[in-house]
Amino acid sequence: MKAAAFSYVRPSTLAEACAILRADEDARLIAGGQTLAPMMAMRLARPSQLVDIARLPELAGVADAGDALVFGAAVRQAEAERSPLVAARLPLLAKALPWVGHQPTRSRGTIGGSVANADPAAEIPLVLATLGGAVDFMTCDGPGHIAAQDFFAGPMMTALPADAVLTAVRFPVWSTPVGVGFHEISARRSDFAYVSAAAQASFDEDGVCIACTLGLGGAAAVPTRLESVALKLAGRRMTDAEIAEALEEAVAALEIMTDSYASPEYRRRVAKELGARALRDARDSAPGSRP
Repeated sequence: MKAAAFSYVRPSTLAEACAILRADEDARLIAGGQTLAPMMAMRLARPSQLVDIARLPELAGVADAGDALVFGAAVRQAEAERSPLVAARLPLLAKALPWVGHQPTRSRGTIGGSVANADPAAEIPLVLATLGGAVDFMTCDGPGHIAAQDFFAGPMMTALPADAVLTAVRFPVWSTPVGVGFHEISARRSDFAYVSAAAQASFDEDGVCIACTLGLGGAAAVPTRLESVALKLAGRRMTDAEIAEALEEAVAALEIMTDSYASPEYRRRVAKELGARALRDARDSAPGSRP
């Protein structure tokens, strides 16, 4: 199939892009287009006009803000994947990025586009939720800020205002050395994940966990950080038994998504296994850990 007819506009400023969105509720933003273009081709999306924001200077670049790395929304995924700054300061995102789509799609796809699309199985939103990040946006009324825990409202649904342009994605950077783990399972490598797990942990010189975090993607309607796991493992050595116990309780309480690809029972079982693998990897790769 071919896309339905649409018009195309490339605004020169962020304010102009916001004004177009406010004037036309059927307009859609495009930067990489790796999700929107196929949806248009299948006529699952029929925007009246495409608003190309890929070249807006306000949406470019990666900045080190000390306690966070701030990505302009139009930063390409491949750029982040190759970045020494990301590898050094944000190893969990660096670990997850090779799992995002395929190399050709990462060369066009953007960090902000993946987050704004809010696919519950997507890797970049999972890392954002796991680390407790946030997004910045702009509307005709001014700038705004939403924490990741409030941003994802459901599959392909966010809390962004209708006339908003997502401008930046903020990934927290921990002040202590960390270990990370990332695992997912899908029908084929780079397909949408049935379940994915992202973990990060930090230890003191005695091998006791200072802090850890675990997030699951694909299992629930939104990427989900399991707060109870972090609370239960903090102050412990994160032995295999302690990890298994923490996950048993947390996953049992999770409302599992169901679809034609995987049953809730399968997703729950896989979530516990991948969560354990991710936490063990984070533990074993963290400086100071003594499993």
